[in-house]
Amino acid sequence: MNTLHPTAAPGAPGAPGQADRRAETRGRLAAATYDLLVIGGGILGTSVAWHAAQSGLRVAMVDAGDFAGATSSASSKLVHGGLRYLQTGAVRLVAENHHERRVLARDVAPHLVNPLTFYLPVYKGGPHGAVKLGAGVFAYSALSAFGDGVGRLISPAKAAAANPALRTDNLKAVAVYGDHQMNDARVAVMTVRAAAQSGAVVLNHAEVTGLRFTGGRVTGADLKDRIDGTEFGVDARLVLNATGPWVDHLRRMENPDAMPSVRLSKGAHLVLRRSQPWGAAMATPVDKYRITFALPWEDMLLLGTTDERYEGDPADVRATEADIDQILAEAAFSVRDEALDRSLMTYAFAGLRVLPGGPGGVESAKRETVVTEGRGGMLSVAGGKWTTYRHIGRTVLAALAKLPGVSLGRDMEPVSDLVRHAPLPGVANPNAVAHRLLIDREPGVAIDPATARHLATHYGSLAFDIADLVHQDPSLGERVHPDGPEIWAQVVYARDHEWAETADDVLRRRTTLTIRGLDGEGVRARVDEVLGRKS
Repeated sequence: MNTLHPTAAPGAPGAPGQADRRAETRGRLAAATYDLLVIGGGILGTSVAWHAAQSGLRVAMVDAGDFAGATSSASSKLVHGGLRYLQTGAVRLVAENHHERRVLARDVAPHLVNPLTFYLPVYKGGPHGAVKLGAGVFAYSALSAFGDGVGRLISPAKAAAANPALRTDNLKAVAVYGDHQMNDARVAVMTVRAAAQSGAVVLNHAEVTGLRFTGGRVTGADLKDRIDGTEFGVDARLVLNATGPWVDHLRRMENPDAMPSVRLSKGAHLVLRRSQPWGAAMATPVDKYRITFALPWEDMLLLGTTDERYEGDPADVRATEADIDQILAEAAFSVRDEALDRSLMTYAFAGLRVLPGGPGGVESAKRETVVTEGRGGMLSVAGGKWTTYRHIGRTVLAALAKLPGVSLGRDMEPVSDLVRHAPLPGVANPNAVAHRLLIDREPGVAIDPATARHLATHYGSLAFDIADLVHQDPSLGERVHPDGPEIWAQVVYARDHEWAETADDVLRRRTTLTIRGLDGEGVRARVDEVLGRKS
């Protein structure tokens, strides 16, 4: 059993730092008038803050919870072109998505975005035939300039050799294509860090309690620090509402009579321990429009997703027993029962897609960004997807620059190009990083291969900063839980460099301990100690 006493960590509780940093940030937020206040630190908010700060604007960003604490860390973890969009003839959209996917994987975040082979099984009596799917994956790969190989059909036997859990009864063929995946919470944190390095002032766990107005226009917000209860305010020339599922709640702060602009769809996922090798992701058609995924992710198996209208409080969204039953039943179309045993489940989670309002069911609603301008001049933006989050950030920034009466002081179009290929912090080849972590170990300092690989693929070159913590205090090289790759140095690093304030911030989003089911009371209590919080 891990015997590390967390208070032995550098900068542990009792040392000045964490509370002082929050107070300093609140002071900076309250003392200046910003060009742009971004409310919401999910996909859209972090991207806009990054682009705006890169553009030379004075930017503030706040979030009522943690960065990417809601929907943005509850995705299917995919960076993809969108194979199903070909059904609707959206060829240009797929090509644009592929472009963004390749830039992320090649230039922006090769340490965080990983290639993934997909199998699309074709069963007798299924919604799609082998010829149609074979042509579809070929066209899909052609739209990515065959950068991930050529989409094709392979035999059931060849597919089963890579994925022994593949159900082969009545399996006619398997279509193969390439896409990418990521850890969404880690990409979000790195984007916040990129924004902060470009000059943005950011604060999580800071709830907007009201908007500020000058001459009828929204010119800032009043906030409450959820960590210690301190109230403060931020003044800004422009305010962007990027609060995701809460977008209409904030719009009603601006205008109590504002009509709903979006509707919500719940998507639930399950995480299971893998009982067998899993050489490729599986995307199995459920019907003519829906696909269920079985993805190898973080050495686990990620299943999902659902798609149903949600009308409750966004803060209460969670995966229900009905969601779990549905996901397991749909996965069973192509996955053998022994890989889906409930005893293998480690975690279930749900997020909310923000979709345009309109008729019809949420499953047929367009997955597009919704942008509205309120009577007080606040711009509200919702929707979008991780694959194109940088493009959406550029688009929103351009929309802000064109608002009537707004002058951001410079032409934004060439400036937005700065972020087109700007890498996220830590950009590096993860294989090279992992190798160096292992060969540079000092005598008596142990970073095992699994941990080295984990650090390399979650931090890139910033993993060397974590290794430095271990060199300073070898006890920080011990694993937080013996069954997971994370070490205590990551907890200290999350506290000191990644805005982690609560155990959930660390266990659910800065690390994968909750996803792996390794966040029991003992682990939580000791993480709370490192964070300086009572459990």
